[in-house]
Parts: sequence; structure tokens; C-alpha cells
Amino acid sequence: MQHNWSRYLRYIIGGLIGSTLVGLYFGEPVYGLTLGLIVYLWWTLLQARRLYQWLSNPSATDEAPQSIGLWGDIFDNLHKLHQTHLRTQDRLRAQINRVQESTNAMRDGVIMTDSRGAMEWWNGSAEYLLGFRRNTDQGQYIHNLIRTPAFKTYFDSRDYREPLEIHSPARPHIHLQIQISLFGDDDRLIVAKDVTRLYQLEQMRRDFVGNVSHEMRTPLTVISGYLETLVDNAADLPPKWRRAINTMAAQSSRMEALITDLILLSRIETGEQTVNDTLTDVDQLLTQICHDARALSGEKQHEITVHIGDHRLLKGDESQLRSAFSNLIFNAVKYTPANGQIIVSWSTNREGAHLSVRDTGIGIDPVHIPRLTERFYRADPSRHKDTGGTGLGLAIVKHVLLNHDGNLEIRSRIGEGSEFICHFPRERLVERIPEKAES
Repeated sequence: MQHNWSRYLRYIIGGLIGSTLVGLYFGEPVYGLTLGLIVYLWWTLLQARRLYQWLSNPSATDEAPQSIGLWGDIFDNLHKLHQTHLRTQDRLRAQINRVQESTNAMRDGVIMTDSRGAMEWWNGSAEYLLGFRRNTDQGQYIHNLIRTPAFKTYFDSRDYREPLEIHSPARPHIHLQIQISLFGDDDRLIVAKDVTRLYQLEQMRRDFVGNVSHEMRTPLTVISGYLETLVDNAADLPPKWRRAINTMAAQSSRMEALITDLILLSRIETGEQTVNDTLTDVDQLLTQICHDARALSGEKQHEITVHIGDHRLLKGDESQLRSAFSNLIFNAVKYTPANGQIIVSWSTNREGAHLSVRDTGIGIDPVHIPRLTERFYRADPSRHKDTGGTGLGLAIVKHVLLNHDGNLEIRSRIGEGSEFICHFPRERLVERIPEKAES
């Protein structure tokens, strides 16, 4: 490149010297030099015009203008750059087309939006599942097309760890699971999955559990009633029947407790038992539950201590909260050896309110902790007969906390006891209204 430039510069200087010598031959060297400069300027402007026309006309032929010298090198190099750009553009376009084709082949709806929710691209499944129209919805804000308030809240929250489930705005019979991912400059990639089948199966399971539990309750009540009568009159029965009657009565009580928990869990899950946001006195509620826990402890003589660090009221359904708190505290009594210690603490901080139930029991292997809130899951099945539990207590706790915008944290190790912590958001704490003094 340096060699070409030096040669071109020599041509220019040589041409100007030549024109000056011609002018000197006619006795006017200045006119000769001026004429040489004018010719060079005209040639440069002519080549610049050809370059401008070539660059400003994309529909023109890909062939570069032909020239000599420096301008020829410029045209050739620009032509090579142009060809490289076209090849890169074709390759990128082919990759984009392949990505779009593969995305269009997906059953899940895929939508790309900017940070404000303006729709940039979506696949064919999104048109079917969400009712988008390619000709009119380009650039529209997605929350104007999906008008479900829960979706707008989910989109703006920027907390996409858990998916959102909604009904399709275009086809209400379709149940969708929405998952959003952030990418680029705070843009959103939205995936809408059809989970109608799973939703229906889950609904069928809930209905089945609820219906069967209700249907079993009446005959079991009759059986339990007769067994109680037989137990009360066990002295009149032959000795060989007494043990059988007592065993049947105990198992009948366990079945009644199981059905009661199933019905409660079914009501909480299906929304039959809606959250009644009244003001709950947690201090009084925990005092009552711990009193019952001491009676349940009986001969085991557990040391049950209650610490109340905040006396504000909690906004929530007192019946559901009582079920959740009593399940945790009664579990601590069941799984803590005799003379063990159980500490119940209610405290608050910037994040909200927290109920901690800590015991000095046998502890739980951490490998079981993620599954403890599943229905009927037991970390140690051998303890089933000893504790008489239903296996639904922690599932009830989890769903009660979900209804109250909270969550359950479990800490435990084998031989070191366990701690169950219920976290509630700060918004559910309400100051007590001072009682007016008697006049």
C-alpha cells in the first residue's frame, strides 16, 4: 500500500512538472502549472462523483467502477469490502432465518419484547396461544394485548424465578404457563407453554381427593361412633376382643384426622376456603397453641418456651394461620424426645414477620428437606406408627403461607434438632389500636 501511494505521488509530481515545462516552452510556466492543477482537480472530482454514485445506489451492479492509479486501488478495495459485507449479511440472514424456522416449529409460544414491553417478534405458536396478529400487533405493548393484571405485575416485577400461570386471552379454555427471561439491554424473552392438560389433571386430582374425603367422612363417623361405644363398654366384652377394639378405635381416629387434613388441604388448594384478611393476634394465638402443645406433650414433659418480640397484629385468615402454626408446633412435640426443649419465637425485621419453631429433636437429613412439604412424604417412614401423623401437615403449612404471601424455611441436621421458620411480608403487619381508657 505504501509502495502504491509513493508511485501515485510520483505520477502527480511528474505530471505537474511536465505541464510546467510545456508552459515554459510557450513562455508561460505559471499557466502550464495552473492548467496541470485544473486537469488533476477535474480528474479527482470525476472519480469522486463515480464513487458517490456507486455508493449511493444499492440497486446498481455489484461491479466497482474501473479506474487507474490510486482511485483504481480505492475502488478495488471498497469492492472487496462490499463483497465481504454481503457474504456476512447473507450468512447472518441465513442464521436468523434458521433460528426463526426452528422457533416457529416449537409448540411453545415465544415472544421478544424490549424493556418496556413493545413486541418485536413472535412465533406462530404465540399467535395461536395468545391471539397475536402479525400485521397489526408489531410494536404494540404486550400488556395491552394480554390484559390479565397478574401478567402486568409479573412483567414489571423483574422477579422471574417462578413461572406465572394464566388463561389464554384468545382461548380461555387454554391454561398457559408464562416464563420470562432477561437478555440484551434489559429486553425480555417470553415463553408461553400450554399446560392445559397438566392443569386439568391437577384439578381432577384435587376434585377426587376432595370428593372422596367428603364421601368417606360419613361412613367413617358411623364406624368411629360404634367403636367408641364398644370401647366404653369394653369391660362387658371377652378379653380377646378388647385389644382388637382398642386398635380399631385408634386407627379410626387416625383415619378421621387424615380425612380432616385432606379436606382442609383440598379447600385451601381449590380456593374454597378463601383467605379472610382479618387481624390476627399472634401473641394470643401462639399462647393458646402452646398450651395445647403442653397438654399433648403429657408425660414427655417437654420444655415449651414462647418468645414474642413484636405485638403488632398480622393481617390474615386466623383459621388457616392456626392450622399452620399448630402443625409446626405439634410436629415439634411429636418428634422431640422426652424432656426436650421447644422454642417458639415471633419476631420482625425490615423484611417482615417471622415465626420460628425450634426443637432439640432427632433432626432431619438435609437431603429430605426439599421434599418435606410434599403430600405424604416422610423423611423416616418407620416413625409413621409412632407419631400418628397424616403426612399432610407441612403441605398444609406451605399452602397457608402461599395464601398469605409468605414462605417456609426449614433448617435441620441429624442429631441437632430442627427449625421451621414462617416468613410473612412486612405489608401484613398492622399496628394495634390503643384501647381507650375508661372515663
